[in-house]
Amino acid sequence: MEKELSCQLKERLKDLDAGQCLLRIYSYPAKTVQEKLFPLGDFKDTKLLLEHYDLYPGMGITFAWCLGHKFAFHHSHKPSVLKIDHCNLGRIGWNMENGQSLYVGKGDLAVHCRDACKESRTEITFPLGYYEGITVSIDLDVLKTSLPSPLNETELPEGLLFHKFCTSQEIFSFPANKRVEHIFSELYHLPQEMKFPYLKLKCQELLLFLYMEDPSQGKAADPYYSDQVEIIRSVHSLLTQNLTKRFTIEELSKKYLINSSALKSIFKSVYGLPIASYMKEYRIQQAAAMLRCSQESISSIALSVGYESPSKFTNAFKSVTGILPTDYRKQYQGENHRKETRI
Repeated sequence: MEKELSCQLKERLKDLDAGQCLLRIYSYPAKTVQEKLFPLGDFKDTKLLLEHYDLYPGMGITFAWCLGHKFAFHHSHKPSVLKIDHCNLGRIGWNMENGQSLYVGKGDLAVHCRDACKESRTEITFPLGYYEGITVSIDLDVLKTSLPSPLNETELPEGLLFHKFCTSQEIFSFPANKRVEHIFSELYHLPQEMKFPYLKLKCQELLLFLYMEDPSQGKAADPYYSDQVEIIRSVHSLLTQNLTKRFTIEELSKKYLINSSALKSIFKSVYGLPIASYMKEYRIQQAAAMLRCSQESISSIALSVGYESPSKFTNAFKSVTGILPTDYRKQYQGENHRKETRI
């Protein structure tokens, strides 16, 4: 389950207190690092680590690791700045200038100019409670006069990227595919000493990808109005706080006064899965945590996450984790025993 990968994020962020953001700025060729620690204000449960690299004039890349559900920041726009977001773990959403909210998930790429986002205060949300991703920022005005070598030896049309991505307030999404994966997948596991040269090469590859890609043949991302998203968050809270109950789509639709089709569509956009599939995984994640941390019987755990039949729970657990709950508990407790023995 991807949720277990968030343990890697916990390890990376273990030295940060909740409510803090640590920004590291790497410079090249001086090979210096500046660190700045910021409070996250009202978002006291969120931890955020950012690592920024300036690669070329007008072009930089920022890695982000987050545990928490949201944070906000203040910024001003420059219309010529193109922003490319790649999600590697979790999901990410943000508010746009027109009052709509947009979400992308694992492996997806979102491309837009700054004009699409809200001026001044922007709220970023992480529906699954964790996130790992990359943001590439390109100032197209600067790029016109200082295209990195060897791209400056090509005859790339001036102004093409601005015309493609910045003449409307749409955010264009490229769903996870092999071409996007080829560009980004290796960037998350680079040794520090190789980052600058590798990131420079990959950003040139990304530029070529954007020059060749036709947004009109792709898909404009599906945005939803913020009040609709708030309803879906309320639905999510109801479902996840009442695991012993099974709500139908019709019941939820009537309770929250939302069309059933919109309910299903927006829930999937925000949380990445249809309601039934998401809740199945969520129930099993909670059960897995109880198997690791308690000695409760499997039948009792099954009941507490909404399965009256232990056999149905066992089948569901195996379909999600690939292992039986009894074996999962033995495996985890065995690992803990070996750690204690080594100590």
